Order: sequence, then C-alpha cells, then structure tokens
Amino acid sequence: MSKLSKAKRDKRKKQAPRRPFARLNGQQQVQNHAVLVNEEGQVVAAIGMQGNEWLLAIGGQTMGNADNPVPMLAMLKHLANVQEKEGRKVTLEYSAALQQMIDDLAADEGKTADDYLAGLVAEFEGIEGEEATDVADDAVAIAEEVPAAEVDADDKPKA
Repeated sequence: MSKLSKAKRDKRKKQAPRRPFARLNGQQQVQNHAVLVNEEGQVVAAIGMQGNEWLLAIGGQTMGNADNPVPMLAMLKHLANVQEKEGRKVTLEYSAALQQMIDDLAADEGKTADDYLAGLVAEFEGIEGEEATDVADDAVAIAEEVPAAEVDADDKPKA
C-alpha cells in the first residue's frame, strides 16, 4: 500500500456528498382501507396497510395484524351490526382494493361477495350474544376515550 492511499481515501470521503442516517425504526405510513365511523364522525375502528402487513386499529390503538384483512373486515362488519342492533348509527366504508380482494376470494368459492362476507360475519355471530355485546361496548368505550380521529378527504376510502 502506498503512503498516499490514506490521504487519497480521506480526500474522497470529504468530497463525497453527505448521506442521511438510515432510521432503524422508520415507520411507513398506514393506508386506510376500511373505516368504521360512528354518528358523531369519530373513527371507531379501521383496517389499514403498513408496508406488507394489514393492521386492525380500534379506538386509535393497534389491536392486531394479519396477512389477510378479510376476517378483520368481517369482524368490523359484525361490530357494525351489533352497534346498529343497540340503536347506534355507524357506517362501514372500505376501499376498492379490499372489495376486489373479497370478490376474488368469493369467486374462488363460487359465491357472491355479499354471500361470502355474510358467511364470515355469521362465524362471529356464533359467539355468545353477551360476549359480542361486551366486545362492541369495549370498542366504543375506547373510541370515546381517544380524541376524534380526523380523516382527510384524500385518505378516506370509497364505499
């Protein structure tokens, strides 16, 4: 090695443009794909995608993740049904990408998308009535404790 190699290397390093530090825990944005909203406009629960992972959030807290969001959507639909039976008005809106996923899964089983989703929701209704009501009440209580989530018009999924 020559005596000047270190000097050349140091000179090259000084001339090189600065690179930002790689963030170890750099979080990717969560893209909402399904949102359950109460009559006051508060987001009670949502399903979003972060990277390659689907997340379920209830009351602003992440409750779980999965590779397939369809069972989570069925759970939200069941939660919406329970809330409506109790007299609370809620709306469940989901994205076209999620609808396409349901259509594909339903086509594989030879069903319509509505029948396929209704079958999954029926599995949640198999839980004893009181337990389902308790879960729904807990979700609403959590949502009421957390300040209302604001959803931009650009981020809001289409029904």
